[in-house]
Amino acid sequence: MPVDPLWNTPKARELAARRRPGALIRLGRKQRAWTLAALGDRLGCSPATLSRLERSSRVVDLALVHRAALEVGVPRHVLVSSLAPPAPAPPAATTVTASHTEEDRMRRRTLLTATAAAGPAALLTGLDQALANTPAPTGSGPLDGRLAAARELYDKGAHARLLAALPGLIADGHAAASCRRELDQARLSSVYSLAAAVLSKLGSYEQARLTADRARTWAEVSGSPLATAAAARELAIVLRHQDRTREAQHLMQAAASRVEATGLTSEAAASAYAQMLCTLAYTAARGGQRTEALAMTEEARRAARRLPQTPAPGRLFPISPAAVDLYAVGVHWALGDAGAALEAGKDLRPAQFPTAERRARLGTDMARAWWAWQRPEQTARALLDAHRASPGEVRDRPAIRRIVTELAEQHPHTSGVRALHTAVTAQAG
Repeated sequence: MPVDPLWNTPKARELAARRRPGALIRLGRKQRAWTLAALGDRLGCSPATLSRLERSSRVVDLALVHRAALEVGVPRHVLVSSLAPPAPAPPAATTVTASHTEEDRMRRRTLLTATAAAGPAALLTGLDQALANTPAPTGSGPLDGRLAAARELYDKGAHARLLAALPGLIADGHAAASCRRELDQARLSSVYSLAAAVLSKLGSYEQARLTADRARTWAEVSGSPLATAAAARELAIVLRHQDRTREAQHLMQAAASRVEATGLTSEAAASAYAQMLCTLAYTAARGGQRTEALAMTEEARRAARRLPQTPAPGRLFPISPAAVDLYAVGVHWALGDAGAALEAGKDLRPAQFPTAERRARLGTDMARAWWAWQRPEQTARALLDAHRASPGEVRDRPAIRRIVTELAEQHPHTSGVRALHTAVTAQAG
């Protein structure tokens, strides 16, 4: 289908360059001589909601933007241009002399040392800047290997090092995706999904929402069903943390259906489907929907039966039968049944999980159940196990750190509590 000449006009190009998707939607609506009410009827929203969307320079509801843009005929490539972050400013020209070279090396070493000691909170500033204005490409080598290394940092719970690496990955991901190759666009989506995952873990939900939205946009542009599923999952997790459980459920249900529609003929697709079901089960549990949560957990168990006990390295969805059982611990805890959570996790062992992040998650999930069951000694023991597996999983997650604080305040003389509190606060310092 030929592109409407409207979208090649200077006005449309200017709005896309200024990152104004709402104004592009207004342009398309007026081209069709539709009122706000007419378009609202087509989209199932109020004229006031559409008016705010068209006037705002900030994307609040990415799904509505996509639907409205499709309805008024905004071409996909124009919409993506309007949603992309600003292009990086060219680096200032510099002249390097021999003496300056050594000085720059020392400055870089000082900066790296300071960055390593700064911790996740300080490093969020650098990521915020990269999200606001894409840095210039780093030229640090192939993105695939660096993205794999970044995932390993996540799997180790090395959150500060991952946050330090993300701005460069975002910069180089955008540089690669500018050639419009679908594989490069899918890689950029994966970079943003990884950013959303670590930001959610740290409790930075506004930034996580932004990165998850961008992951979803680039996944849809790439056409990759697995990248789309990963991005939808991260967005659903953010929505859940923002108490938008029903929206998260609808998103995950649609994502699971799309993955299921592929026929699940590959192990990667089967893993994605099992992961979607696990996330959907936990989301339903957080929404208090007991029947749905337990049914989804059982369906996830059935889906995972064909999967290996140890996921293949580099798998986008590294789910396994043991991982599904670990999700069941969280599902029962979220439903308020600590006893069932402990029963679900009683036979799980750290050796069943290939990454430090998952081994620590076993400890933190069991600790939440022990704490809900008012067993401070068992809680401390489980958190010490988690801390040994990955200190960041205890230190950097606000909800888990809060349990450490409450243990120290309410049960300072209980076995293991003082050692746990000392370990966590010493790491933070």
